Amino acid sequence: MNFFEIANARQSCRAYDKNRAVEEEKLAAVLKSARLAPSACNGQPYHITVCRGAALAPVAKAVQGMGMNKFASDAPVLLVISEEPYVASAALGAKVKKNDYRSMDIGILAAYITAEATAQGLSTCILGWLSDKDLKSICGLGGTARLVITLGYAKEGDPLREKKRRALSELVTYINEEKGEGK
Repeated sequence: MNFFEIANARQSCRAYDKNRAVEEEKLAAVLKSARLAPSACNGQPYHITVCRGAALAPVAKAVQGMGMNKFASDAPVLLVISEEPYVASAALGAKVKKNDYRSMDIGILAAYITAEATAQGLSTCILGWLSDKDLKSICGLGGTARLVITLGYAKEGDPLREKKRRALSELVTYINEEKGEGK
């Protein structure tokens, strides 16, 4: 698959085959790709906690408040992404530029994870609805839990949905460098 094919095939899965385990080599490929994700000053200010087996039920419960994310219980792997401290140079840049580089870095990490999972024939869903307090306790996290990514195989027959996105012309502006003119 080339990247465009991956981007087109990737979607948020909400119907997992709970009886189909993720192969170790596919999980390893996803984690190896995650390690290569770019981050501010190459600091990688995050940690990935892989939850499987008996750890699944309490982690799934921590993302299901108010009836949300019920499908998380069926995913065979849950990846908890937590925040770690900046490296010194990124911390300085974040302070000087008043920019939250960790959030950007975690977003890039999530994109790498979901793209590689798709290339491996796996499905994912990025969850931001979670209980940080519960996840810290369950996973022994030192930093704030920012995302949980469900990982597994979609149920048979789960269709690829049509992507509904804004037009490219609404998302992109070209600036002519020679004349300094917009669009």
